[in-house]
Amino acid sequence: MANRNDNPENEGDNLNENNGDDNFGLPDLDYKPLETTEPASTYAKDESENPVETANQSYSYTPAEEPKSNAPIIIAVVIALVLIVASFLIYQYVYKPKAEKAKQELLAKQLADKKKKEDEARLAKEKAEAERKRLEEERAAAAMVTPVGGTIETLSARTGRYYVVVSSDIDDDLIMDFAKKLSAEGISSHIIPPFGKKKFYRIAVGNFDTFADAQASADQLKSKYGDGVWVIKY
Repeated sequence: MANRNDNPENEGDNLNENNGDDNFGLPDLDYKPLETTEPASTYAKDESENPVETANQSYSYTPAEEPKSNAPIIIAVVIALVLIVASFLIYQYVYKPKAEKAKQELLAKQLADKKKKEDEARLAKEKAEAERKRLEEERAAAAMVTPVGGTIETLSARTGRYYVVVSSDIDDDLIMDFAKKLSAEGISSHIIPPFGKKKFYRIAVGNFDTFADAQASADQLKSKYGDGVWVIKY
């Protein structure tokens, strides 16, 4: 068995040796516990034994202001430039061509309307000139023709024929004037004196064997003498 050292004096040496082994060969360090400090406040007593604070320092922290960003201003400037450029492009390539096109269309329409009016005025002038020449030719032709005077016959007795009456009047002079007018136009007429209960003189421009033939002639003469043309048997 190994010899055990029971000497108390050697016990301290053994402890030191053990402590030396716990330091793992590192040097011994001297250390002191941290001291807590009270708030720096000093009071002094005045003559009435009341405590008076002679010094009380306070500390406040103000964070440093961060520099403002210029990004919003730059974005606003960029947007404004984009709007200006877009407005210019829209005006230059959209609004301006449309306005120019509308202007050209309006000018073309005005020219077309002017030409139309000039053509209408020219045609109206040509038509009026043609009508004037036609009337002059008709008057010249009429002047060259010598009208043949129509006959005027006053009936004194009934004939049993059908007469186409164009006018009537109680005044025989007026009837004769109308008959002379017809004669100047080359139209022969018959004056029918009053008969029956009527006191009118009548002037007829045609006589026929049948009522149908007389009525057919009367219908044709209405365009010249009016709807007052009628047929009577005398």
